[in-house]
Amino acid sequence: MTTNSTAAGPSSWPKTGLASVFAFAARSNRHAVALLFLISLVVFLPGFFQLPPLDRDESRFAQATKQMIETGDFVDIRYQEEVRYKKPVGIYWLQAAAVKTAAALGVADARNTIWLYRIPSLVGAIGAVLATYWVALAFVSRRGAMLAALMVAASPLLGVEARIATTDAVLLLTSVVAMGALGRGYLAARKADDRPLGWGLLAVLWTAVAVSILIKGPLILMFVGLMAVALSILDRSARWLMTLRPLLGLAWVLIVALPWFVAIYLRVGSEFFVDSVGTDLLSKVSNSMESHGAPPGTYFVLFFATFFPASILAGLAAPAVWTVRDEPAARFLLAWLVPSWIVFELVVTKLPHYVLPLYPAIAILIAGAVESNVLSQRPWLKRGTAWWFVAPILLSVAAVVASVIAARDLALPAWPFFAGAIVCGLFAWLLYEQDGAERAFLRAAASMALIVIAFYGLLVPWLTSVFPSVALANVLRNADCKDPVAASAGYEEPSLVFLAGTATHLTDPSGAADFLGQGGCRFAFIDARQERAFARRAQALDLHYNRKPHVTGFNISNGQPVTIEVFQSAGAP
Repeated sequence: MTTNSTAAGPSSWPKTGLASVFAFAARSNRHAVALLFLISLVVFLPGFFQLPPLDRDESRFAQATKQMIETGDFVDIRYQEEVRYKKPVGIYWLQAAAVKTAAALGVADARNTIWLYRIPSLVGAIGAVLATYWVALAFVSRRGAMLAALMVAASPLLGVEARIATTDAVLLLTSVVAMGALGRGYLAARKADDRPLGWGLLAVLWTAVAVSILIKGPLILMFVGLMAVALSILDRSARWLMTLRPLLGLAWVLIVALPWFVAIYLRVGSEFFVDSVGTDLLSKVSNSMESHGAPPGTYFVLFFATFFPASILAGLAAPAVWTVRDEPAARFLLAWLVPSWIVFELVVTKLPHYVLPLYPAIAILIAGAVESNVLSQRPWLKRGTAWWFVAPILLSVAAVVASVIAARDLALPAWPFFAGAIVCGLFAWLLYEQDGAERAFLRAAASMALIVIAFYGLLVPWLTSVFPSVALANVLRNADCKDPVAASAGYEEPSLVFLAGTATHLTDPSGAADFLGQGGCRFAFIDARQERAFARRAQALDLHYNRKPHVTGFNISNGQPVTIEVFQSAGAP
């Protein structure tokens, strides 16, 4: 794709505004990386430290890591007594390293501090933004590479993944790094340079593949494999793959990744492979797992929201991308994007983050069209830029309404940020044709950054009612007896186990009564709908207990309000 010019008409935007900062940073790689790093902190840090453990995936990952630290067993993966063999061990090792390092540095109660478990995700998200910049430099100018990286940073989907202790931000980083090395190898081969890649780049490629396998299993092999097959078919040659030294690369991948797989096999036999590949991975292809089934085309529809505000430019760039589809740069990026996207659309189980590793390819394609001044001029496509104004309005109103419903609070401190977001969105829309796509997108990205600050930094941490596990854990923390432990019936969210402790007993009402009757400093948390069953069992046991203030809230996992009765064993020392 030709990327030699950046068009912009006469501008009423101040020369000292966002565009001038962007232009200054584009003068050197050092400035560009520094600005992208700062922007990443601005959009990823709000709420990072304040948000309690989120249900359910984050808390399961964090609890499994916590148990690794508690037991010193860094081979097996367990959530309480249950095996957790959906993903390999990589993310747990990274989280454990973050927590143990923090504890060594004197961070109080490090094992129970959720944001420490999120550090690998934050590093992965920031690294993915910077890696997108590095990858894009092989396809577009430095300014275009900055624009592509900013699109990834502004993605609401990556914003979510940066704040939760799961695998996907780190997977994105390893995938982008691997694709960047592959892209350089492919472009070099198309220039009739059949020399192998430098050892440094080869090490980056195959290490990224190995680490990605340890993070999320064979998914990276699908991305790389489908891309390689697509390019080999389109080019009618697979000779360029030899420049990647695949045999040496495979040997290095085995050296890095194989030891843990051997260790877990020696520990539990084939159970891990049956659960992770058979139950977790292959079952998603033909079955709806955990009610996450959706028809083909779902990701195409979700793309508008999950890659906003850059998704608005995707439609404008599509005609130009199609025109240059046979050029080596565009061909590689489309081979990265299209085959894997089709597979994800055909798979029955769908979650928004599955396609996240494909977004950098879209961002680079859009950036190439922007800097080449070849975005579509069709009026019906340009009218889509109005969403840069409409979306902040809808998001602001929805956030305030949610605050009123959940916390009976207008969230007034967030209003200035919402207002600023709406103003930035308004200018992004109105001045699109006058100032050009680049400046318009910068304003749209600024609008989303203000929304992020208001939502994650100010609004969500106030909504204490949607985090009932925090209130229940505080009951134990403020107990008037030593070494409190709890049983819970009817409310079994992983966040409660993480916050209340690994010894938390998840059971039914009768089991909770039996647990309470064992004496000591014990508590029973009973869903109000199951209190009668608990009371009947307690009466049969002639159990004496003290009723504590109940906890009310909203269980975001099932979308239902919840009231939890709290009982303490009588006479606890």
